[in-house]
Amino acid sequence: MNRQHMGIVFGGILLLVIAMGISRFAFTPILPFMRHDVGFSLEVAGYLASSNYIGYFIGALWAGFIYRQRKTILLVSVVINVVSVGLMGLLELYSVWLVLRLIAGITGGLIFVLTSSIIMDYLAKRSLSRWSGYVFSGIGLGIAISGLCVPMIEKQFAWQGTWIGLGILSAIFVGITHRLWKSLKVQDSVKTTASFDTKMIKGFMLWLILSYGLEGLGYIITGTFLVDIIHNIPSLRAYSSYSWVVVGVAAIPSAPVWTLLLEKFSAIKILIVAYILQVIGILLPVFSQTVWSVLLASFLFGLTFVGIVTLTTSYARQLFPTQSGLVVSVLTTVYAFGQIIGPIIAGQLVEVYHSYKAALVFAGTIVFLALLVMLVGRWLDMKKQAVADNTISITQSRS
Repeated sequence: MNRQHMGIVFGGILLLVIAMGISRFAFTPILPFMRHDVGFSLEVAGYLASSNYIGYFIGALWAGFIYRQRKTILLVSVVINVVSVGLMGLLELYSVWLVLRLIAGITGGLIFVLTSSIIMDYLAKRSLSRWSGYVFSGIGLGIAISGLCVPMIEKQFAWQGTWIGLGILSAIFVGITHRLWKSLKVQDSVKTTASFDTKMIKGFMLWLILSYGLEGLGYIITGTFLVDIIHNIPSLRAYSSYSWVVVGVAAIPSAPVWTLLLEKFSAIKILIVAYILQVIGILLPVFSQTVWSVLLASFLFGLTFVGIVTLTTSYARQLFPTQSGLVVSVLTTVYAFGQIIGPIIAGQLVEVYHSYKAALVFAGTIVFLALLVMLVGRWLDMKKQAVADNTISITQSRS
C-alpha cells in the first residue's frame, strides 16, 4: 500500500475518531461530571444516550439511500457533527441537549456508513481489501483520545469546556482529512433493483442481522454507562477515566487483528469467540469489583465490540460484494435500533433495583442471546444447504 492509499485510509480513521470516538462515545467519560454538576439521574442520562442512538438509526438508514455525491454529503455531515459537539458545552438546557445529541447521532450514522463504504470500495478496486479493517481502528483511537482528554480538560474547564475542547480537536481532524482526501474521487454507487439475488433479508443473513441487532442492544449498556458505573464505586473512582482509556487502547488494534484472523479462520468461528469474550467482559464487574477485574472487563469490552462490528460488516460484504453501502446500512440500522432501547432499559433497571448489576446482567444475557441466534441461524442454513446438496446428488444419480 503506497503513501496515497495510506493517506486515504488514515483520513477515514480520523472521520471515525470524530463521529464515533468523540461525538458518540465521549459522552461516556463526560457523563459522571455532568451528572455531578447538573444533578440528573441515570434514567435521564439513558434518554440523552438514546436520543443520540435514535439519530444514529436515522443517519444509518438514510445513508443506505445515498448513491450520488457521497463525499460531499459525508464532509458536510462531519462539519455539522463537530458543531453539535461544541454546542453541548455552550448551551446548558436539557431539551437542547436532546436535540444536539440527536443531530450528532444522525450525522454520526451518515459518517460511519459513508466512510466505511467509500473506504471499502476504494480498497477493493485496488485489491487492498485486507486493509479495510484498519479504518475501524478509528473508533478505538477516538475512545482512547476522549478517555485521556476528558479528565485533563475537565479539571481545568469543567465539563462544558471539555465538550468545547473536543469540538476544537475534531475540527483539526476535519482539516487534516480534507487535505488527505483532496485527490480522492468518489464515484456514484450503482442503485440496484431489489430481486431474489439482491435482497438483504434472506437465509442466514436474516439471522445475522437479528443477532447484530441484539448485540447493539446489549453492548451499548456497558458502552454508555461503564465509566459512570465505576465512578460510583468509591474504591474504584480514581480508575473510572482510566477504564475508558483501556477500552480505547484495546479497540485500536482489534479491527486489524480480527480482520487478520478472518483470513485464517471462518467468520462464524471468530465471531463465537468474540461474543463469548464480550459476555465475560460485561458480566465481570457484577462478580468482582477490584481494580484489575474492572480494567480486564474494560479491555475485553474494547477488544470485542469493535471486533464484532468489523467481522460482521466484513462477512456481510463478502456475501454481497457489489452492495457494500446497502449492506453496511442495513446492519448499522438494526444495530442502531438495538442501541436506542438499551440505555432506556438500563436506566429503568438501575432506578428499580438501585444497582448497576441488574443492567449489566441484562446486557450480558442479551449478548449471549445474540450468539445463540447466530448459531441457530448458521445451523439451519447448513441443514438447508445439506438437504439441497442431497437433492441435487439424487437427481444427478437418477439421470
